[in-house]
Amino acid sequence: MATRTMAKKGVEKKSSGRKYSLSAAKNVATEMREMKAGKLRSGHSGKIVTNPKQAIAIELSEARRAGTKVPAKKS
Repeated sequence: MATRTMAKKGVEKKSSGRKYSLSAAKNVATEMREMKAGKLRSGHSGKIVTNPKQAIAIELSEARRAGTKVPAKKS
């Protein structure tokens, strides 16, 4: 008699539910404080960052370079 393998239904590993690591979130908060204080500068030009979205993008790119858990950049 041949044996059948029983497929387990609904048994999948759940993800942690976090897109970003805690350290990345803390770093973004720090960057936002710097931006609001007028101390955050960008890139080679050194211009002061005034756009909140740009401040977040700067920190997430730095977090990716550091190797923390951050989703890949959308292309």
